[in-house]
Amino acid sequence: MDNRPLADLFEPADRKRWLGLVETALKGQDFEKKLVSRTADGLRIEPLYGPAEAVAQPVRGPGPWRIAQRVDHPDHEAAARQALTDLEGGADALVLAFAGAPGARGYGLTVDDAAGLEATLSGVMLPLIHLRLDAGARGLEAAGWLREMAAARGEDLSACDIDLGIDPVGVLAASGTLGAVWKDVAPRLAAAVADLDAAGFTGRAFLADGRPYHEAGAGEAAELGAVLATALAYLRALEAAGHDLARARDRIAVLLVADADEFVTLAKFRAIRRLWARVEQACGLDPKPLRVHAETAWRMMTRREPFTNILRTGMAAAAAGMGGADSVCVLPCTQALGLPDAFARRIGRNSQIVLIEESHLGRVSDPAAGAGGLEALTDQIAQAAWEAFQAIEGEGGIVASLSVGKVQRRIEVLRDARARAVASRKIPVTGATEFPNLAEKPVTVLDVPRPAPVRAANFGAGAAVACDPLPSQRLAEPFEALRDASDAALAKTGRRPSVFLANLGPLSAFNTRATFAANAFAAGGIEALTNDGFSETGGLAEAFRASGATLACLCSTDAVYAEQAEAAVRALAEAGAGTIYLAGRPADLIEPLKAAGVHAFLHVGCDLLALLDEALRRALRGATR
Repeated sequence: MDNRPLADLFEPADRKRWLGLVETALKGQDFEKKLVSRTADGLRIEPLYGPAEAVAQPVRGPGPWRIAQRVDHPDHEAAARQALTDLEGGADALVLAFAGAPGARGYGLTVDDAAGLEATLSGVMLPLIHLRLDAGARGLEAAGWLREMAAARGEDLSACDIDLGIDPVGVLAASGTLGAVWKDVAPRLAAAVADLDAAGFTGRAFLADGRPYHEAGAGEAAELGAVLATALAYLRALEAAGHDLARARDRIAVLLVADADEFVTLAKFRAIRRLWARVEQACGLDPKPLRVHAETAWRMMTRREPFTNILRTGMAAAAAGMGGADSVCVLPCTQALGLPDAFARRIGRNSQIVLIEESHLGRVSDPAAGAGGLEALTDQIAQAAWEAFQAIEGEGGIVASLSVGKVQRRIEVLRDARARAVASRKIPVTGATEFPNLAEKPVTVLDVPRPAPVRAANFGAGAAVACDPLPSQRLAEPFEALRDASDAALAKTGRRPSVFLANLGPLSAFNTRATFAANAFAAGGIEALTNDGFSETGGLAEAFRASGATLACLCSTDAVYAEQAEAAVRALAEAGAGTIYLAGRPADLIEPLKAAGVHAFLHVGCDLLALLDEALRRALRGATR
């Protein structure tokens, strides 16, 4: 009897043997096309990685990341209740989103002085929490109000963990305007830091914010490159004004966007620490852990089926936390619909509590260390980001690059490519482009009017810098616009635009494509009227007439299409079908079916957004006749 361990009875596994087995399984199909995927930046992701040597890098301090909650109610008293409820419910960090800041999403604190800030933070003990300001163009003003409030309270600023979030470069990128040229702005920023130092402030004054770039469509490398260039611009501004370089780098934090692609997000957060350490070394400094904030991605949020946002933000928060973020702010699931209520805020807060206290994801400082795939992805992202950073530096720095539109044009290419991928559902958005629910129930948000436009503060005096602003777009917006038009038709007529599914043959023949078609049309707000299938054209035509639809879509197998599709198309046209689609794309039948009257083919990889836009317009025209 052989008592050796079972593993010893097999040959050692290696990549060569594995590739041989893969080649057999693929049966001549291309390995690259079938098994190798790529990120938005074109970075290669292999199907299998071996173990890797763990790369030493700066990491988050001991313990889990901080759970940050937005405070963004325009009413001071309501905002104060939000803050205390969140802190009592498990959050240990607050993000004050001021009205007028891009991050306020149309709402935000209507604070104009230290008294308003005091009213908002009534009952909040600053030394016990982390506080970050998100004031947009009013960053310097908000910092002054906080300093006044702390002095009135008798708070020792050195004992408080505060990020002021001053980010004129981010304001320029998002709004297209800056109050003065950079050579005038930079000294004012440095002077503000000197005043804060004199008042005992030891936190981070500046924030290099990745949100404007991510919301405009940037990939990981472009976002990191812009963030790194922004942080370096602030470091140079402080050094030029005489600040000690070692202390100046402690005044800078970064904010990265956490997306639902968990591996890419995790690798991106690891990469920023390596990149900043490289900058520190180039400056002659010993690397220290960078303060890294995370906020879940605005562009992945949906107004339709908003509870699917919980899945996306939960995955993003986990990835950011495991990637080393110091604080994570989860956008409530109804953020795209309006000002979130207490329930949506609690869900966002509790998702992090579960990750930290039940899943214990914060117990390991760098859980991806040594994992072959994640180490390789981190390396690739860091290298691509460094190249993006060097391109910006070669253009004169981030302000100069934005001013001439170089950053915007590079991001535009990625944005257009991503939009095409969403339109064809190569990038699916659950609840919007995949598995839409035309019968979804309304979701509650707070009935609070948006605050009036806020006067933009200048970062200096003199000639203003201007550039093309980076757009803030959610991926689902084009499909949501179609759904809105469908809802308007339902409210006006009592009936949604509809498409008759012309199911041919038995259930086993049409079910797969009928399900596919119903899901696809629903993404544009078009209701699919289905049936048990037809074996002859007379019954098909009669059922179509009774449906009241003007659109029809044939659903069956290619074999059934070859026998029945042309006759079915003619019968539907005679019965009044103004537009006829066919689910699938049978190569040998395309031209004959077009000649018979098929308007378009609904298939995997088609431009679904364009098809639905046209179908909805045709359905609405037909409904008004």
